[in-house]
Amino acid sequence: MREEDAGPGADRVDVLLAARLAELRNEQGWSLEELARRSGVSRSTLSRAERREISPTASLLGRLCAVYGRTLSQLLSEVETEPAHLVRASAQTVWTDAASGFVRRSVSPPQAGLRAEVVEGTLRPGADLSYDRPPVPGMEQHVWVLDGSVEMTVDGTAHTLRAGDCLRTRLWGPTRFRCLGTEPVRYAVVVVLP
Repeated sequence: MREEDAGPGADRVDVLLAARLAELRNEQGWSLEELARRSGVSRSTLSRAERREISPTASLLGRLCAVYGRTLSQLLSEVETEPAHLVRASAQTVWTDAASGFVRRSVSPPQAGLRAEVVEGTLRPGADLSYDRPPVPGMEQHVWVLDGSVEMTVDGTAHTLRAGDCLRTRLWGPTRFRCLGTEPVRYAVVVVLP
């Protein structure tokens, strides 16, 4: 798909993301059935995501990233043009998972030769976001809460984080982010690949 066919803003990212998901599966030589087996996502859902009949959720993308050995930032960077050294706020990729109430801004996207990236996450009140496994086992993650409060569960241990708190961890198993209180939670995540 040509970038100019995608249109402006978030719709453009969704169109390019759908095309990239199909490309990744084809690069592996996998059928939809094989990808469904590897990811635990139904064949129907995978097909609809690749055809952009549905907007993939954070959970779905987390499962696919784990299968393909990529972080979500890496996947999103693959649908953008060559990354710049200076990333202006207006040029940062923003992706929204309306189903879970999660908004993700790629503040400092991954770039070849660099192992770290910075992401800003916002969860609406009551939002609950879970990942079965990390996209890259053993990746280091620093979650710094900027506004609000969040309960973050890592490998079965729940941590309550409030504005200013930072949780550092290596991810090997499931994680969960749950917005606490009546206000959105906004946090920065520094991801460092092993």
